[in-house]
Amino acid sequence: MTHRVGPKGQVVIPKAMRDQLGLRPGDAVDFELEGDAVRVEPARSLRALGGTFRKDDLAALLEDDRRAEPR
Repeated sequence: MTHRVGPKGQVVIPKAMRDQLGLRPGDAVDFELEGDAVRVEPARSLRALGGTFRKDDLAALLEDDRRAEPR
């Protein structure tokens, strides 16, 4: 399938692909460059990320970093 890029840089994801991915109006998608191609996939929700960074204690690292910033 070939589509044209509109004047605002927009393209339409074909309906069959949206249906297969379960994309609905208003859903977020992620864009990633892979060489000279663009990959578009449904954005992972924050809930789906639950625990991904838990072992790194990211919140504590960010709080420490914030406290270290000059005021």
